Amino acid sequence: MKTAELVTVVVLLIVGGIVVYDSASIGIGWGTDGPRSGFFPFWLGVALIAASVAIGIQTLRRATSTIFVTRAQLVPVLQVLGPATALVVLTQVIGLYVSSALYLAVYMRWIGRHRWLAIAAISIGIPLLTFLIFEKWFLVPMPKGPLEGWLGY
Repeated sequence: MKTAELVTVVVLLIVGGIVVYDSASIGIGWGTDGPRSGFFPFWLGVALIAASVAIGIQTLRRATSTIFVTRAQLVPVLQVLGPATALVVLTQVIGLYVSSALYLAVYMRWIGRHRWLAIAAISIGIPLLTFLIFEKWFLVPMPKGPLEGWLGY
């Protein structure tokens, strides 16, 4: 387990370093109208680096080495990873709104064992609300598929 934790620490240190570097390049100070674009990401990167160093020190001080993950612990992780991966792949093919509706419906039925009425309400309501907020209110285009094109969006 020590090896897995140290690899994670190194990856997070690299990510934190990239965030700090990129934030510094766009400005981390204060402008005349408030914080510049890189201010908050810079400090989040610094916090990520500090947390990674703390976890690394804690890991190196620990003497015991245990199994990273058992088969029983891996099953719930894969139950989350499978539908999430399908969501990402389907978003490229059928758009964000339809794929997220399918994701919510499958996940609620398979993992949550919810009733069909609740599944229909949530899996239709959340993507519809997301569509209204992003497309209509914020005017931010999200990935769309053939259904949205057929509806004129």
